[in-house]
Amino acid sequence: MEPKSGPARVRILDAAHELMLTVGLARATTKEIAKAAGCSEAALYKYFASKEEVFIRVLAERLPKLAPLLHALAAEPGRHTLEENLTEIARQAALFYEQSFPIAASLYAETQLKRRHDDAMREMESGPHKPIEWLDAYLKSEQSIGRVAPTADTFAAASLLLGACAQRAFAYDATPDGVRPPVEEFAARLARTLLGGISVAGESA
Repeated sequence: MEPKSGPARVRILDAAHELMLTVGLARATTKEIAKAAGCSEAALYKYFASKEEVFIRVLAERLPKLAPLLHALAAEPGRHTLEENLTEIARQAALFYEQSFPIAASLYAETQLKRRHDDAMREMESGPHKPIEWLDAYLKSEQSIGRVAPTADTFAAASLLLGACAQRAFAYDATPDGVRPPVEEFAARLARTLLGGISVAGESA
């Protein structure tokens, strides 16, 4: 892998993203990331406190923008229709998991490394549970203005939608053609189905 040009922080994130995709998070050491970025490990640590922080920034800055979408919708409930919002959330989430799953999958083969990674995520108040919390917060905000049924379990709804999006990243690998459902159609169908269980009767989607 040839070192890229540009500011050091950008090079580091680009190199980390590429290495995490090709060799996996477990084997993408800070030494290898720095080498691929054309800088020293010391230079890497000027910008990032740990490999885990590099990982979080790769997810935030190099993958589909799931977190900003969820935060923006929760801050302004009532904008657009629920179906439009849930479809866009499902689309972004499906693409996010499709790109992040290959990065993180290698951790599950190394128990001690996975444990250290989880401990670091807790210290930084991050982790794969956060999107569920953010979607739950958005659905609660819509519930507070009457667009989601008061009896709806928003945490369960968030878990169902994001769980389906995450599973799409790997569930179809062994099918005859190995092709995932098209993301646009997948997102629209998922949103419509979820709405059937949480929307207010008579409420326009």
